[in-house]
Amino acid sequence: MARFRPEVERIVDEALDRIGTQAEVDLMDLFCVPIPIDVIASILGVPHDQLEAFRDWSEGLIQGLNPFRNADQTTHMERSSLALTAYFTEALADRRAHPRDDLISDMVRLQGEGAPISDTELRINLTALLVGGNLTTTDLIGNGARLLMLNPSEKAKMMADPGLAAALVEEVLRFDPPVDATSRVASRDLEISGCPVAKTRSVNLLLRGANRDPEAFENPDEFDITRKKVPHMSFGGGAHICIGAPLARLEAQVALPRLFARYPDLALADPTAEPSWRKLPFFRGLETLVVRTGA
Repeated sequence: MARFRPEVERIVDEALDRIGTQAEVDLMDLFCVPIPIDVIASILGVPHDQLEAFRDWSEGLIQGLNPFRNADQTTHMERSSLALTAYFTEALADRRAHPRDDLISDMVRLQGEGAPISDTELRINLTALLVGGNLTTTDLIGNGARLLMLNPSEKAKMMADPGLAAALVEEVLRFDPPVDATSRVASRDLEISGCPVAKTRSVNLLLRGANRDPEAFENPDEFDITRKKVPHMSFGGGAHICIGAPLARLEAQVALPRLFARYPDLALADPTAEPSWRKLPFFRGLETLVVRTGA
């Protein structure tokens, strides 16, 4: 991830250039959505002339998480799933013949060295990376931008001290995480706060509740980017901790400071309007984020 930082910076700057001097924009559409998709595409070695198709397939695949999807969205999802399966099948064959410096080549090389993983499993993992590294990172950047516009004192701290970028991202993850809940399956009979849980039973965990626990955090309902370090639960933990956590952190640490450095007067177009949260259970992200750039 550290070696990949210059590429993330390039992708973020390209997104900022697309905003340019427009006075009012939907930040989700022009900034928060394309950055994670373009980053994942770069990691996977997707050619630049295929980016538009790759973005379209990514957005279609995400509809698999949407229980409220309509017929058109379902068609988009199914078409995208078939297209990505075909794309990754061809990519795996291509990297065997012509290895590159990308993740697909690394996977194929490990498989060739004897790693017990099939092509089907490789495609599933690549698709999971695409979905997992897309929606939630988009929402992390969007939620962070909104919080900074709603909390000018915290924005001022970040702009005065770029070294706070990492702490800023951790506080966004704690205060308004992109995932509300997760679940675990009990590997043995156990008891949680007096409640018996039998082996193989599912336990649902409310990450937002854990991140606002007053026994763990002082003034838990305040957004404070200089908060003393207390681990949040937004990436889960243990064996199932989010595999994309380092990449998500890197993207947000680059995107948020660069956004406000380019547009220091960035503000919500209508501060009194209700936020347009996406209707997707267990996820917390904005459908739109209309802002005035001050350009």
